[in-house]
Amino acid sequence: MQYMLLIYQKDMDAGQQDQATMAKIYQEYQALNEDLKKRGQFISNHGLKAASTATTLQVRDGKTVTTDGPFAETREQLGGYYVVEAGDLDEAIGIAERIPSARWGTVEIRPVWGS
Repeated sequence: MQYMLLIYQKDMDAGQQDQATMAKIYQEYQALNEDLKKRGQFISNHGLKAASTATTLQVRDGKTVTTDGPFAETREQLGGYYVVEAGDLDEAIGIAERIPSARWGTVEIRPVWGS
């Protein structure tokens, strides 16, 4: 079954880290990606730019309205995601807890519809 692991964190968290710390975190992400690929569990992943770069769209009564910024004001914003193959929720949790950002943010785990 496929699971989407949604990574939430404060927009400023990554920017507050020094260059050496960011390099270490990047290496941790690369190691996780390589391990998931070796195990055949990696489907995709991407980080997202800051929520301030978002555009929100709604279509109501045939009219499209766009606004700058995220859909909702929250303390944590969606910062990236993984889509992984896991046998069950427990296995997906095991993968999610290896995501470096889980140490300072939150990872939401959701089954992918139809997988």
